[in-house]
Amino acid sequence: MSLSELHPALWFASVNLRRLARHGRWLLKRREYAPVYRAGEPVATDPLPNLVKRHSSPLIRRLGASDIRLQYGKVQNLGLAVPQIDGLTIPPGKRFSFWRAIGPPTAARGYTEGLVLVKGEAAAGIGGGLCQLSNLLHWMALHSPLVVTERHHHAFDPFPDDGRVLPYGSGATVFYNYVDLELQNPTASTFQLRVWLTETHLQGELRSDRPLPVSYHIEERAHRFVEEGGDGGRSRQVYRENELYRLSFDRATGCRLAEELLMKNRGLVKYRPEDVAAACRTGDAEG
Repeated sequence: MSLSELHPALWFASVNLRRLARHGRWLLKRREYAPVYRAGEPVATDPLPNLVKRHSSPLIRRLGASDIRLQYGKVQNLGLAVPQIDGLTIPPGKRFSFWRAIGPPTAARGYTEGLVLVKGEAAAGIGGGLCQLSNLLHWMALHSPLVVTERHHHAFDPFPDDGRVLPYGSGATVFYNYVDLELQNPTASTFQLRVWLTETHLQGELRSDRPLPVSYHIEERAHRFVEEGGDGGRSRQVYRENELYRLSFDRATGCRLAEELLMKNRGLVKYRPEDVAAACRTGDAEG
Protein backbone atom coordinates (compact mmCIF):
# COMPACT_ATOMS: atom_id res chain seq x y z
CA MET A 1 0.00 0.00 0.00
CA SER A 2 1.37 3.42 -0.94
CA LEU A 3 1.56 6.31 1.54
CA SER A 4 -1.14 8.19 -0.37
CA GLU A 5 -3.57 5.33 0.33
CA LEU A 6 -3.07 5.49 4.09
CA HIS A 7 -4.83 8.80 4.65
CA PRO A 8 -6.85 11.22 2.46
CA ALA A 9 -4.55 14.11 3.34
CA LEU A 10 -1.58 12.19 1.99
CA TRP A 11 -3.49 11.45 -1.21
CA PHE A 12 -4.28 15.14 -1.76
CA ALA A 13 -0.66 16.06 -1.04
CA SER A 14 0.51 13.50 -3.59
CA VAL A 15 -1.92 14.85 -6.20
CA ASN A 16 -0.84 18.44 -5.61
CA LEU A 17 2.84 17.53 -5.93
CA ARG A 18 2.19 15.79 -9.23
CA ARG A 19 0.23 18.78 -10.49
CA LEU A 20 3.03 21.15 -9.57
CA ALA A 21 5.51 18.89 -11.34
CA ARG A 22 3.35 18.96 -14.48
CA HIS A 23 3.13 22.77 -14.41
CA GLY A 24 6.89 22.88 -14.07
CA ARG A 25 7.30 20.67 -17.11
CA TRP A 26 4.96 22.85 -19.15
CA LEU A 27 6.95 25.93 -18.14
CA LEU A 28 10.35 24.41 -18.90
CA LYS A 29 9.25 22.99 -22.25
CA ARG A 30 6.77 25.68 -23.28
CA ARG A 31 8.48 26.16 -26.66
CA GLU A 32 7.59 22.56 -27.57
CA TYR A 33 3.84 23.09 -27.20
CA ALA A 34 1.34 24.42 -29.71
CA PRO A 35 -0.41 27.69 -28.78
CA VAL A 36 -3.66 27.42 -26.81
CA TYR A 37 -6.57 29.81 -26.36
CA ARG A 38 -6.40 32.53 -23.75
CA ALA A 39 -9.16 34.63 -22.24
CA GLY A 40 -10.50 37.18 -24.71
CA GLU A 41 -9.07 35.47 -27.79
CA PRO A 42 -11.25 34.21 -30.67
CA VAL A 43 -12.46 30.69 -29.93
CA ALA A 44 -11.86 29.02 -33.31
CA THR A 45 -10.28 29.56 -36.71
CA ASP A 46 -11.45 28.50 -40.17
CA PRO A 47 -11.14 24.76 -40.80
CA LEU A 48 -8.06 23.51 -42.63
CA PRO A 49 -8.90 22.13 -46.09
CA ASN A 50 -8.17 18.42 -45.72
CA LEU A 51 -10.22 16.02 -43.59
CA VAL A 52 -8.07 13.34 -41.97
CA LYS A 53 -10.59 11.65 -39.66
CA ARG A 54 -14.14 12.29 -38.44
CA HIS A 55 -15.81 10.69 -35.42
CA SER A 56 -18.80 11.23 -33.14
CA SER A 57 -20.08 9.70 -29.89
CA PRO A 58 -23.50 9.95 -28.18
CA LEU A 59 -23.73 12.34 -25.25
CA ILE A 60 -26.16 10.26 -23.19
CA ARG A 61 -25.63 6.53 -22.75
CA ARG A 62 -26.65 3.91 -20.25
CA LEU A 63 -23.55 3.13 -18.18
CA GLY A 64 -24.41 0.31 -15.82
CA ALA A 65 -26.30 1.51 -12.77
CA SER A 66 -24.68 4.96 -12.71
CA ASP A 67 -26.85 8.00 -11.97
CA ILE A 68 -28.19 9.42 -15.25
CA ARG A 69 -27.91 12.94 -13.78
CA LEU A 70 -24.15 12.59 -14.00
CA GLN A 71 -24.53 12.15 -17.74
CA TYR A 72 -26.23 15.54 -17.98
CA GLY A 73 -23.51 17.04 -15.80
CA LYS A 74 -20.98 15.60 -18.23
CA VAL A 75 -22.71 17.39 -21.11
CA GLN A 76 -22.40 20.70 -19.25
CA ASN A 77 -18.71 20.02 -18.64
CA LEU A 78 -18.12 19.17 -22.29
CA GLY A 79 -19.84 22.41 -23.24
CA LEU A 80 -17.16 24.30 -21.32
CA ALA A 81 -14.18 22.24 -22.49
CA VAL A 82 -15.00 21.90 -26.19
CA PRO A 83 -14.50 25.62 -27.05
CA GLN A 84 -11.00 25.42 -25.56
CA ILE A 85 -10.08 22.71 -28.07
CA ASP A 86 -12.07 23.56 -31.20
CA GLY A 87 -9.84 25.07 -33.86
CA LEU A 88 -6.51 24.48 -32.14
CA THR A 89 -3.68 23.68 -34.51
CA ILE A 90 -0.60 21.51 -33.98
CA PRO A 91 2.17 22.93 -36.20
CA PRO A 92 5.14 20.84 -37.36
CA GLY A 93 7.33 19.76 -34.47
CA LYS A 94 4.87 20.97 -31.81
CA ARG A 95 3.02 19.11 -29.08
CA PHE A 96 -0.62 19.21 -27.92
CA SER A 97 -1.60 18.70 -24.26
CA PHE A 98 -5.24 18.08 -23.35
CA TRP A 99 -5.02 19.74 -19.94
CA ARG A 100 -2.79 22.58 -21.03
CA ALA A 101 -5.51 23.51 -23.52
CA ILE A 102 -8.51 23.11 -21.20
CA GLY A 103 -7.16 24.26 -17.85
CA PRO A 104 -8.43 23.19 -14.42
CA PRO A 105 -12.03 21.84 -14.45
CA THR A 106 -13.17 23.61 -11.27
CA ALA A 107 -16.56 24.68 -9.94
CA ALA A 108 -15.36 28.29 -10.04
CA ARG A 109 -15.05 27.95 -13.83
CA GLY A 110 -18.56 26.52 -14.15
CA TYR A 111 -17.82 22.79 -14.11
CA THR A 112 -20.26 20.54 -12.30
CA GLU A 113 -20.47 16.95 -11.11
CA GLY A 114 -20.13 14.26 -13.76
CA LEU A 115 -19.15 10.63 -13.83
CA VAL A 116 -15.59 9.77 -12.76
CA LEU A 117 -13.94 6.40 -12.22
CA VAL A 118 -12.02 6.05 -8.95
CA LYS A 119 -10.28 2.82 -7.96
CA GLY A 120 -12.42 0.82 -10.31
CA GLU A 121 -15.75 2.31 -9.23
CA ALA A 122 -18.05 4.95 -10.69
CA ALA A 123 -18.46 8.10 -8.62
CA ALA A 124 -19.45 11.76 -8.90
CA GLY A 125 -16.73 14.37 -9.36
CA ILE A 126 -16.45 18.01 -10.45
CA GLY A 127 -15.48 18.08 -14.12
CA GLY A 128 -16.40 14.42 -14.62
CA GLY A 129 -17.05 13.12 -18.10
CA LEU A 130 -14.24 14.88 -19.96
CA CYS A 131 -12.76 11.48 -20.83
CA GLN A 132 -15.34 11.35 -23.62
CA LEU A 133 -13.50 14.24 -25.25
CA SER A 134 -10.03 12.78 -24.69
CA ASN A 135 -11.26 9.42 -26.04
CA LEU A 136 -12.46 11.09 -29.23
CA LEU A 137 -9.23 13.03 -29.73
CA HIS A 138 -7.13 9.92 -29.14
CA TRP A 139 -9.16 7.85 -31.61
CA MET A 140 -8.79 10.48 -34.33
CA ALA A 141 -5.06 10.82 -33.66
CA LEU A 142 -4.60 7.07 -34.17
CA HIS A 143 -5.81 7.60 -37.75
CA SER A 144 -3.04 10.08 -38.50
CA PRO A 145 0.76 10.47 -38.40
CA LEU A 146 0.46 12.28 -35.05
CA VAL A 147 2.43 10.49 -32.34
CA VAL A 148 0.68 9.78 -29.04
CA THR A 149 3.43 10.65 -26.57
CA GLU A 150 1.29 10.31 -23.45
CA ARG A 151 -1.85 8.28 -22.98
CA HIS A 152 -3.39 6.45 -20.02
CA HIS A 153 -6.09 3.82 -19.81
CA HIS A 154 -7.98 2.23 -16.92
CA ALA A 155 -6.84 -1.22 -15.83
CA PHE A 156 -10.48 -2.27 -15.59
CA ASP A 157 -13.59 -2.52 -17.75
CA PRO A 158 -16.24 -0.57 -15.82
CA PHE A 159 -19.46 -1.01 -17.83
CA PRO A 160 -21.05 -3.61 -20.12
CA ASP A 161 -21.29 -2.65 -23.77
CA ASP A 162 -24.36 -0.69 -24.80
CA GLY A 163 -24.26 0.33 -28.44
CA ARG A 164 -20.61 1.34 -28.40
CA VAL A 165 -18.62 1.14 -31.60
CA LEU A 166 -14.93 1.58 -30.73
CA PRO A 167 -12.72 -1.33 -29.65
CA TYR A 168 -12.23 -1.96 -25.94
CA GLY A 169 -9.08 -0.25 -24.67
CA SER A 170 -8.89 2.43 -27.36
CA GLY A 171 -9.72 5.30 -25.00
CA ALA A 172 -7.55 7.79 -23.14
CA THR A 173 -8.47 8.58 -19.55
CA VAL A 174 -7.52 11.97 -18.07
CA PHE A 175 -7.31 13.47 -14.58
CA TYR A 176 -6.19 17.05 -14.05
CA ASN A 177 -3.45 17.62 -14.82
CA TYR A 178 -0.88 14.88 -14.55
CA VAL A 179 -2.93 12.10 -16.19
CA ASP A 180 -2.85 13.75 -19.59
CA LEU A 181 -3.23 13.09 -23.30
CA GLU A 182 -0.37 14.49 -25.36
CA LEU A 183 0.12 14.37 -29.13
CA GLN A 184 3.21 15.35 -31.10
CA ASN A 185 3.38 16.36 -34.75
CA PRO A 186 6.55 14.92 -36.35
CA THR A 187 5.52 15.88 -39.90
CA ALA A 188 5.82 18.94 -42.13
CA SER A 189 2.01 19.36 -42.12
CA THR A 190 -0.10 21.39 -39.70
CA PHE A 191 -2.99 19.52 -38.04
CA GLN A 192 -6.15 21.02 -36.61
CA LEU A 193 -8.63 19.73 -34.01
CA ARG A 194 -12.30 20.56 -34.59
CA VAL A 195 -14.83 19.54 -31.93
CA TRP A 196 -18.40 20.62 -31.26
CA LEU A 197 -21.63 19.51 -29.61
CA THR A 198 -24.98 18.80 -31.20
CA GLU A 199 -28.15 18.05 -29.24
CA THR A 200 -27.25 14.37 -29.15
CA HIS A 201 -23.56 13.89 -29.96
CA LEU A 202 -20.00 15.03 -29.40
CA GLN A 203 -18.58 15.57 -32.88
CA GLY A 204 -14.96 15.77 -33.95
CA GLU A 205 -12.72 16.20 -36.96
CA LEU A 206 -8.97 16.04 -37.42
CA ARG A 207 -7.91 18.19 -40.38
CA SER A 208 -4.63 19.11 -42.07
CA ASP A 209 -3.27 21.87 -44.30
CA ARG A 210 -2.20 19.44 -47.02
CA PRO A 211 -3.40 16.04 -48.30
CA LEU A 212 -1.87 13.05 -46.56
CA PRO A 213 -0.37 10.27 -48.70
CA VAL A 214 -1.29 7.57 -46.17
CA SER A 215 -4.58 6.45 -44.61
CA TYR A 216 -4.97 4.36 -41.47
CA HIS A 217 -7.29 1.66 -40.15
CA ILE A 218 -7.49 0.34 -36.58
CA GLU A 219 -8.16 -3.37 -36.25
CA GLU A 220 -9.05 -5.29 -33.10
CA ARG A 221 -7.76 -8.84 -32.69
CA ALA A 222 -7.80 -11.56 -30.03
CA HIS A 223 -10.77 -10.07 -28.19
CA ARG A 224 -11.90 -12.35 -25.36
CA PHE A 225 -13.09 -12.62 -21.77
CA VAL A 226 -10.90 -14.74 -19.49
CA GLU A 227 -12.12 -16.20 -16.19
CA GLU A 228 -9.57 -16.73 -13.44
CA GLY A 229 -9.88 -17.99 -9.88
CA GLY A 230 -12.99 -19.58 -8.46
CA ASP A 231 -11.07 -22.44 -6.87
CA GLY A 232 -8.61 -22.98 -4.08
CA GLY A 233 -10.28 -20.29 -2.01
CA ARG A 234 -9.72 -17.64 -4.65
CA SER A 235 -12.63 -15.50 -5.80
CA ARG A 236 -13.66 -15.68 -9.43
CA GLN A 237 -12.54 -12.77 -11.57
CA VAL A 238 -13.13 -12.03 -15.24
CA TYR A 239 -10.68 -10.09 -17.42
CA ARG A 240 -11.23 -8.56 -20.84
CA GLU A 241 -8.37 -8.74 -23.31
CA ASN A 242 -7.64 -7.63 -26.86
CA GLU A 243 -4.95 -6.32 -29.16
CA LEU A 244 -5.20 -3.22 -31.36
CA TYR A 245 -3.27 -2.97 -34.62
CA ARG A 246 -2.88 -0.05 -37.00
CA LEU A 247 -2.79 -0.75 -40.71
CA SER A 248 -1.53 1.93 -43.09
CA PHE A 249 -2.41 2.19 -46.77
CA ASP A 250 -1.19 4.21 -49.73
CA ARG A 251 -4.04 6.58 -50.60
CA ALA A 252 -3.24 6.61 -54.30
CA THR A 253 -3.01 2.84 -54.85
CA GLY A 254 -4.82 1.37 -51.85
CA CYS A 255 -1.83 -0.91 -51.20
CA ARG A 256 -1.07 -1.88 -47.61
CA LEU A 257 2.16 -0.27 -46.47
CA ALA A 258 2.61 -1.42 -42.88
CA GLU A 259 1.04 -3.03 -39.85
CA GLU A 260 1.93 -2.22 -36.25
CA LEU A 261 0.77 -3.42 -32.86
CA LEU A 262 -0.44 -0.34 -30.98
CA MET A 263 -1.42 -1.86 -27.65
CA LYS A 264 -2.34 -4.98 -25.74
CA ASN A 265 -5.19 -4.44 -23.29
CA ARG A 266 -6.15 -6.43 -20.21
CA GLY A 267 -8.72 -5.10 -17.76
CA LEU A 268 -10.60 -6.45 -14.77
CA VAL A 269 -14.32 -6.67 -15.59
CA LYS A 270 -16.31 -4.75 -12.97
CA TYR A 271 -19.85 -5.63 -14.07
CA ARG A 272 -21.92 -8.73 -13.38
CA PRO A 273 -20.84 -12.02 -14.99
CA GLU A 274 -24.21 -12.33 -16.74
CA ASP A 275 -23.52 -9.02 -18.50
CA VAL A 276 -20.33 -10.41 -20.03
CA ALA A 277 -22.37 -12.51 -22.43
CA ALA A 278 -24.34 -9.39 -23.41
CA ALA A 279 -21.07 -7.57 -24.09
CA CYS A 280 -19.96 -10.42 -26.34
CA ARG A 281 -23.21 -10.21 -28.30
CA THR A 282 -23.08 -6.42 -28.61
CA GLY A 283 -19.53 -6.32 -29.99
CA ASP A 284 -16.79 -3.81 -29.47
CA ALA A 285 -16.72 -1.36 -26.58
CA GLU A 286 -15.59 2.24 -26.56
CA GLY A 287 -12.56 2.52 -24.29
